[in-house]
Amino acid sequence: MTFQSAGATLLGVLHLPSGPGPHPVVVLLHGFPGHERNFDLAQALRRAGYATLVFHYRGSWGMDGCWSWAHVLEDSARVVARLREPEAATAHALDPGRLAVIGHSPGGFAALMTAAADPGVAAVGSVAGFDFGTAAAACRSDPAVRAAYLEDWAGELLPLTGTSAQALVTEMEAAGNSWSLAHLAPRLATRPVLLIGTDHDTVTPADTHHRPLVDAYRAHPVPGIEHHVFRTDHALSDHRVALARTVIAFLDRHVRDTTR
Repeated sequence: MTFQSAGATLLGVLHLPSGPGPHPVVVLLHGFPGHERNFDLAQALRRAGYATLVFHYRGSWGMDGCWSWAHVLEDSARVVARLREPEAATAHALDPGRLAVIGHSPGGFAALMTAAADPGVAAVGSVAGFDFGTAAAACRSDPAVRAAYLEDWAGELLPLTGTSAQALVTEMEAAGNSWSLAHLAPRLATRPVLLIGTDHDTVTPADTHHRPLVDAYRAHPVPGIEHHVFRTDHALSDHRVALARTVIAFLDRHVRDTTR
């Protein structure tokens, strides 16, 4: 499928399950720059009966436009809205009332931000999610942390266009607390939320990016929260099957309508 977002054409692959539908829908949001696109998870979700979309954001992997964190958020919101439009839903036998968004790393951030801004998202999940508000605060308080982000992100730019490590760090710092995931709790309080942390992870260590978020959502509270910590790396390299089973079980409880 192709999508238009702010004049840019985005390419996605919609994995359709067998049967006439209408099918529940999952949008999978990849991270930065998108080496791990979770196609194995998309196929597992298709086998479980979910139509599952994987797509690229602006400025990544040959797509039009320039990469930025704001564009990731805009593109995610646009694609989710497009799948709910009658034309797309009818053409692909999708049920727009049963749509979930699941993301990995910055995609986890984008999933939570998208769901918080869009009450039509039925359920949301973040896997090894990156909390930009937390990272921005760390950069402001510690020049060594900022320097580390500059160095790390400079090494990830090859699949991206129109950006730099300096631009990405500056954008994150400018957004500041407005990109804090803890602040989304009031807008997620009525929906199921899945948070998966990773304990052997130098990119989004659970003590920084996962456990404080769980505590914040419990405190609000967000009654539908489900959370796990897997003892694995950032890509969940040796927990891919466990990841698929956990996500499918979550969606089966909260998105699949067993009366259909």
